[in-house]
Amino acid sequence: MFDKILIANRGEIALRILRACRELGIRTVAVHSTADAEAMHVRLADESVCIGPPASRDSYLNVPAILTAATLSGADAIHPGYGFLSENASFAEAVEAHGLTFIGPTADHIRMMGDKITAKAAMTSLGVPLVPGSDGALPDLDTAREVAARVGYPVLIKAAAGGGGRGMKVAQAAEELEEAWRVARTEAKAAFGNDEVYLEKYLDKPRHIELQILADTHGEVVHFGERDCSLQRRHQKLLEEAGSPVLSAAERDRIGEVATSALKKLGYRNAGTLEFLYQDGQFAFIEMNTRLQVEHPVTEMVCNVDLVREQIRVAAGQKLGYGQKDIRFEGHAIECRINAEDPDTFMPTPGKVTVFHPPGGLGVRIDSALYAGYAVPPYYDSMVAKLIVHAPTRNEAIARMQRALEEFVITGIKTVIPLHQRILADEGFRRGDYTIHWLEQFVARGH
Repeated sequence: MFDKILIANRGEIALRILRACRELGIRTVAVHSTADAEAMHVRLADESVCIGPPASRDSYLNVPAILTAATLSGADAIHPGYGFLSENASFAEAVEAHGLTFIGPTADHIRMMGDKITAKAAMTSLGVPLVPGSDGALPDLDTAREVAARVGYPVLIKAAAGGGGRGMKVAQAAEELEEAWRVARTEAKAAFGNDEVYLEKYLDKPRHIELQILADTHGEVVHFGERDCSLQRRHQKLLEEAGSPVLSAAERDRIGEVATSALKKLGYRNAGTLEFLYQDGQFAFIEMNTRLQVEHPVTEMVCNVDLVREQIRVAAGQKLGYGQKDIRFEGHAIECRINAEDPDTFMPTPGKVTVFHPPGGLGVRIDSALYAGYAVPPYYDSMVAKLIVHAPTRNEAIARMQRALEEFVITGIKTVIPLHQRILADEGFRRGDYTIHWLEQFVARGH
C-alpha cells in the first residue's frame, strides 16, 4: 500500500480523497493555488504545497509544479480526482515516468477514450451498441449530408474531442445541416483546439444512463449498477439517481454484462464510467469517462462501497477480492449538486459564506469543503456541495431529500437549493417521467 498520496485537485473531491486516504492510514499532500490557501483540504492534509496563482492553467493544470510538489514531498502516488488533469493522458504518462503511481487507468486507455471517435470504434469492436451515425470524423460537409440522409433527421453534430456540451449542434432538417456543421466546428476549435466533428442520429426522448465499473490488474472487472443522470442543463448534470426509475434489474444485468465483458477484453484498470443514451428499451454508448465521476456517491450509497478506497487499492496492485455476484443493490439514492449560482439566472455567485449549516439525520450525506467564513473563489467550477440521501425506496428518498434541503442553510451567497426544491415537488419528476431535455423545459416554463 502507498505511504503518501498527493491529491492533484481541490474542493470537495480533494477532501473526499483525503478522507479515504486517512481511513487507509495513508498520509496526504494537498496542492493548492494562492486562492485556495484557506481551503478545507489544505487545512486537513498532512502537508500542503502552493503550486501557483489562482488561474487553473498556472496551478491545478500546471504539470511541472504538481510533479515537483510530489517529488519534494516524497509522495509515491497521485490521485487526480475529476476534472483538471484526471483525463489527461500526457499527465498520467509523466506521473509514471517520474516513478510515481497514477491512481487511474493507463495513459493508453485515457487517450483512447478521450477521443470520442476512437472510443466509439473501440466499443463497436467489443460489441457495445452505439447510436447510428458516422463511422469516424467527417472529412467534409458532403459526407455529413450523406450520413445524415442515411440515418435520418434530426441529427447531432459533435466535437470529436468534446465535452460539456461544447461543439454540439442539432440539425432538425437538411437545410439546417450546413449551419450546424459550421458552428460545431468553430466551437470545437475554440474549446479544444481540434475542429474534427462526427454525426449521430439525434434521439428525441432519451435518458442519460451511466454504468460504474471497477477493474483490478488481475483480470477482475465488476460493475456497481447504473446512475440516471438525465436531469441536465446545457449538458451539465444537476441531479442524479441510483438506480434509474425506468430500468429493470434485467436491463441492468444485460448492459452490465456487455460493459464488463468489453472492458475485460480491453484490459482496462481502475475506475471508469460508460455513458449511454437509453430510449425505447435500447442502450447506445456515447462516451467513457476514465476517472471518478462527480456523482459517484449515489453508487456508494446503494452498493455500500467506498469507490475511492477501491481506486487506491487497485492502483496499489491489490485484487478486488470479490466478483459480480457479490455486489448488492439496496434502496435508492439521490444526489443534488449545490452550485454557487443564482437559482433563476444560473449566474455564478462567488463570495463569502456567512452561515453554513448542513442537514443531517439517517441516510443523509454531505460532500462539501465549505465552512462559515470561507470565500468561494470566482476562478473555478461553481459546485460547492453535494447533498446525497439514501432510503429503502425512491419515494422515501425523495421525501428525505426534501426534508434535507429544507434544513440546508447557506447564507452569504446564492445557491441552486430553491431550484432543487421545485424539481422535487414536480409531479413529472416524482413519477420518474423525464428525459435529458426535461430540465431545460422545466426551467423555460418558469418553474
